[in-house]
Amino acid sequence: MRARDLRLVPIVLTVWVAAAVAIVVPDASGPLSVGFIALSLAGALMLALRRFPLAAVSVCALAVAAAVLAGTTAAQVAYSQPGRAAVSALPIDGGRALSWEVRVVGKVERSAHGVRFDAVSSQVTVGGTVMRASAPLIVRAAEIPSGIDVGAAVYVRGTALRADAGARAVLIVHASEVVVRSRPEGVLAVVASLRRGLHEAVSGLPQPAAGLIAGLAVGDTSGVTAELDEAMKRASLSHLTAVSGANCALVVGLSVAVGAALGLRRRARLALGAGVLLAFVVLVTPEPSVVRAAAMALIAMLALVHGRAGTGIAVLGMAVIVLLILDPWLALSAGFVLSTVATAALLLLAGPLADGMSRWMPSPLALVIAVPLSAQLACGPVLVLLDPTVPVYGVLANLIAGPAAPVATVIGLLACLTTPIPVLAHGFATLAWLPAAWIAETAAVIARLPWATAPWLGGLTGAGALTLVGATIVVAVHPAARGRPRLRAGAVLAVAGLAGAGIAGGPALTWLERERVPHDWAIVACDVGQGDAVLIRSAQRIALVDTGPDPAPLRQCLELFGVQRIDLLVLTHFDLDHRGGVPAVAGRVGHVIHGPVPDAAGAQSLHTLERGGARLTEVSEGVVGTLGDARWRVLWPPPLGATSTAFTGNDASVILEISGGGVPRTLLLGDLSASPQIPLASRLAGAYDVVKVAHHGSADQYPRIYEVVGARLALLTVGENTYGHPRKETLDILADTGTRVARTDHSGAIAVWMEAGDLRLWRQRSVGGAE
Repeated sequence: MRARDLRLVPIVLTVWVAAAVAIVVPDASGPLSVGFIALSLAGALMLALRRFPLAAVSVCALAVAAAVLAGTTAAQVAYSQPGRAAVSALPIDGGRALSWEVRVVGKVERSAHGVRFDAVSSQVTVGGTVMRASAPLIVRAAEIPSGIDVGAAVYVRGTALRADAGARAVLIVHASEVVVRSRPEGVLAVVASLRRGLHEAVSGLPQPAAGLIAGLAVGDTSGVTAELDEAMKRASLSHLTAVSGANCALVVGLSVAVGAALGLRRRARLALGAGVLLAFVVLVTPEPSVVRAAAMALIAMLALVHGRAGTGIAVLGMAVIVLLILDPWLALSAGFVLSTVATAALLLLAGPLADGMSRWMPSPLALVIAVPLSAQLACGPVLVLLDPTVPVYGVLANLIAGPAAPVATVIGLLACLTTPIPVLAHGFATLAWLPAAWIAETAAVIARLPWATAPWLGGLTGAGALTLVGATIVVAVHPAARGRPRLRAGAVLAVAGLAGAGIAGGPALTWLERERVPHDWAIVACDVGQGDAVLIRSAQRIALVDTGPDPAPLRQCLELFGVQRIDLLVLTHFDLDHRGGVPAVAGRVGHVIHGPVPDAAGAQSLHTLERGGARLTEVSEGVVGTLGDARWRVLWPPPLGATSTAFTGNDASVILEISGGGVPRTLLLGDLSASPQIPLASRLAGAYDVVKVAHHGSADQYPRIYEVVGARLALLTVGENTYGHPRKETLDILADTGTRVARTDHSGAIAVWMEAGDLRLWRQRSVGGAE
């Protein structure tokens, strides 16, 4: 690698840091831009007026270029800041509802609380005042309105919260009303129809592979089951369902090959490839992540054409600079960081690693292994910041499943493009199911292997340790280590030592944490983020009320408190933040009680539990049972036909009270809103020791119910969220009733038990805020 091939690296880093600082502190973006531009002018003037050695001229010229480009990036943020600041300053506090006219610019995706999509506003109505307001928003709604897709004009009414610093969206709007003003038109209408057609084409095929086809073909993961999603994460295969540079390169490469087969000249083939790439971006929706993936595909193509990794690195640097100038908010995007480091690793590491490993295996096999290995070595330190685990069999899983991905992508795309001819679409969908099933089964098998994921040190310490492990692996395998046995032996020992320390650090910390756990706990509010997962124990029998949104944190909680078997699982309702962790307990649940099943996703979760040996029972008000020496009773929902009002969703939550056998008298309110809380309050008798506050402390509460409950302790199961939970109004209600509050976002897991008639409380970590 020649030094000049890396000249853009310091410029890229300067632009990246400037973009990150500008978006996190947008008020400083103007002065930051002026400062960089002034610095560049001063440097240019020095170069013009004085003579320097050639090496100094090169360094100074690079510094001037870096300052100019960083200043331009900061200026982009400064230019947009007045409009963003005006929208951020709107009177949204106190749950005030605003009305918006927006244009959908991102695919509609399912989330824990319904659906979400990216939009750009055109105007907002506050009270009776209509204002022009152009800013990026995230809109969350309970369900998908008919006809909504990228390009649709939509009226939205709801409350809003300000997004975090550095986020592209200015506000997160929680919509109570979404009305489609006009559907997508022209090309956007055509591609929306194609995406819907693909879902229809795969609808009759066996799951979970059927839901994977759209993810592999067009990056639409709405049909992927929670169980398969968890398995793919554990097997390090989740990148296959994201539209990446590999997808784009595959599509463009095929189009160029077709052009060559038709005898087109080089320019015509390149024009065809560019046109197909543009069409593919529109098909999979032109979100920032997709635009970034398309740029990475062009980089890979250029590097392939030149046949030089160094050229690819230079092109990669230029692409990163251009993308950051056009969209500075990519600087703090995990997807953008991962794409950049993965591409750089493929360009810089895959070749040398393959050369080094070819000493022990055939060269083609060495290259096949080197590609996923280099990507995993580069991306691992970034991923460990998000989740402190390492996929032990990630390279193996990619070697097994990787060859099926392009086949599924191409055939899935053909199924999508032929949806106007149903017989062809269904035929291609059936063919695409085969490689999709191979990938799904690979993920499932790998995820079930012992130590599929190894715990690792978290934070910057863990990232640094994993970086050192990767570096020493490269040193041990790199061709430069040939003939240097001491260097290679030292690298091998360093890998073993660092890996052992990193892997042992996780279990060691877990063991120390478990030693702190009170042995007499009766109730545990698990820290699973924005969701519910509450453990109850009596006479060594365990109940779990909801599973949270994700299997990983639930699994950690169960391990922390030594829970192996769940005797009773209560699924209060079927929002993702209450059922998403089901894969963590499937196969070790005895009895499941649940409320009305609203959709196929809920039915699939129950099917997963039933396949694992659980017995299912739908319950309503009046159903009773035992847990060890404790007794439980269902207080809600009313039996079908018992009332004139049909309760659905949150308001159909299974509300449970439990007491006795060492369990404090406890009321678990699910996600019940104020409306059904009113009749429920009239049915409650006597004071409770503990209440699990409804709906993570949302503002939609009936204050009187907390007066009737009269609990000594309120558990707030809440995590980082864009809803403002727990809302100040709810905290005020609890304060007025004299109820002590414990929050999982402040305290981590919370354990409660009775001791000599007193209610005892244990927190996993020190309180980060007032409770």
